[in-house]
Amino acid sequence: MVSTIRLLLGGFAALVMLGGLVSIFAGDRSMGLMLVTFGVAVVFVMVMERARYQSQAGEKSDQRPGPGGGDSAPPGPPFRATDERFVDPTTGRRMRVYVHPKSGERRYYADE
Repeated sequence: MVSTIRLLLGGFAALVMLGGLVSIFAGDRSMGLMLVTFGVAVVFVMVMERARYQSQAGEKSDQRPGPGGGDSAPPGPPFRATDERFVDPTTGRRMRVYVHPKSGERRYYADE
């Protein structure tokens, strides 16, 4: 679902940028620049946006985020729970940090 939305949004941004380039070459530079800037901004937001604390593995499998925006289940071995906890300011959920000892990858899960 998320990848479909991103695909549609990326196609929309590409069409807007293309329309902007056509406007620039047709002589309407101000409108063309505005459209190209808007399209670039949409692409930038798409690249920078991620599910709040969800791991890349969870995102790639189109897994729904768990409570607090983290993974839907605590990660299994080799991930280890740490003493690090924080309260997610948006949901008010207490989150626990799990870390992979070799790679340093961090994952987040709502601490019940």
